[in-house]
Amino acid sequence: MRFLKSQSLNTKTRALKSHHSSDWIRCIVTTCRAVVLPRFGGPELLELRPNVEVPDLKPNEVLVRARAVSINPLDTRMRSGYGRSIFEPLLPIILGRDISGEVAAIGSNVRSLSVGQEVFGALHPTAVRGTYADYAVLSEDELTPKPASVTHVEASAIPFAALTAWRALKSTARITEGQRVLVVGGGGAVGYSAIQLAVAAGCHVVTTCGSQTVARLLAAGVEQAVDYTAEDTELAIKGTFDAVLDTIGVPETERIGINLLKRGGHYMTLQGEAASLTDRYGIAVGLPLATAILMKKQVQYRYSHGIEYWWTYMRADSEGLYEIRRLSEAGKLKIPVEKTFPISQVREAHDAKDKNLIIGKVVLDID
Repeated sequence: MRFLKSQSLNTKTRALKSHHSSDWIRCIVTTCRAVVLPRFGGPELLELRPNVEVPDLKPNEVLVRARAVSINPLDTRMRSGYGRSIFEPLLPIILGRDISGEVAAIGSNVRSLSVGQEVFGALHPTAVRGTYADYAVLSEDELTPKPASVTHVEASAIPFAALTAWRALKSTARITEGQRVLVVGGGGAVGYSAIQLAVAAGCHVVTTCGSQTVARLLAAGVEQAVDYTAEDTELAIKGTFDAVLDTIGVPETERIGINLLKRGGHYMTLQGEAASLTDRYGIAVGLPLATAILMKKQVQYRYSHGIEYWWTYMRADSEGLYEIRRLSEAGKLKIPVEKTFPISQVREAHDAKDKNLIIGKVVLDID
């Protein structure tokens, strides 16, 4: 059963007396507005539907009244067909991974959150019902209290990118104070998050980026920001590293990153081939093929360079989310939002991202 304090004009509800000691009158949410993708293709296919069903909560789940949701590269890629081997049988789907809002209801086993609390968090990449909606359903470990010092728009830009970076640097490479970290492509949301996480951990950080983000990344604490458009990356970067996070993931950046690693170091790329191979050959063939390719590279680089090679993906991590919240609260982790669109203009927002009209982070405001 789902309860919430206030009723939205775009949400079908049924009034119900609360059994709690509070004398609030609450409502059960049955439907709400949501952006639905009926088939893969361009931004014009996105539909803001007024009465999309809100599923029942499982014991460990939380119903969140969304206030802001950010657009990630994964959203636009999924809309275009990336991951179709997983999502095509499930169409129509709702896009969106990041969210900031208020807890509207909690499942019977949820203990760390309460109704009315402001929260932010992110869904797993394979979630079918995303966050482009008035109400989203997330598990308890995918959410954490929102710092009061951060707005909903600012908070919605953080979790998916920061958790992706956390997974690579903290869960995989296990970076520690004093280590050297190279972030290839520090200007994007994941790269910028990784820089801030590594700096906060006391690491010496070097990054590659475009000319427009050099000043911002130096201000974030990197010791060297190499403008790849004006410098030879290999000549400009000195020394070796304990960890390399490659957010670009083309053969050239992979070669450079691996050659700059110390023995025993970790190379991590966001551009793993599991989804693309599965899309091309189907799950039955593509997934084993991707696993074989990954294992071959791991053995090859372990033998030739003495390093660990990984494809890295975002995964819900309550410890990581807690640390991300703590750093955000302290002003040590933030992702600038370049433009905000109302959710009614989701097509325009996706179109702008597709055409690279907006380089930075875009957020949908849920009015």
